[in-house]
Amino acid sequence: MGFVKEFKEFAFKGNVLDLAVGVIIGAAFSAIVKSFVDDIITPLLLNPALEKANVKNIAELSWGGVKYGNFLSSVISFLIVAFVLFLLIKGVNSLNKKPKEEAPAAPVITEDQKLLMEIRDLLKAKNNV
Repeated sequence: MGFVKEFKEFAFKGNVLDLAVGVIIGAAFSAIVKSFVDDIITPLLLNPALEKANVKNIAELSWGGVKYGNFLSSVISFLIVAFVLFLLIKGVNSLNKKPKEEAPAAPVITEDQKLLMEIRDLLKAKNNV
């Protein structure tokens, strides 16, 4: 029974559940980015290049028998995901940034305190002689 209890504690810790939610959201976001690249970026930006290469679909794009169209689409998807994650992490870091603590101001010394410090120093010097 100890193994099952230990596994249950591990599986339902906050970190594991947060990771599971992150993976699920990441998969959904990946589908959105894939659709963005395939349905918007490719038709708007890459269609002129595809037409010059006499290709209708990016998956058919090849050079010397190597089909690099899907790879190109994956690279564009990666760059979009990386950029969005960069912006997300930058935003979170700016929210979590702690305000700088100001250095404590130097104490203000009055004339009486200066005089007392001089007397102290003179007494120390007199006792050391």
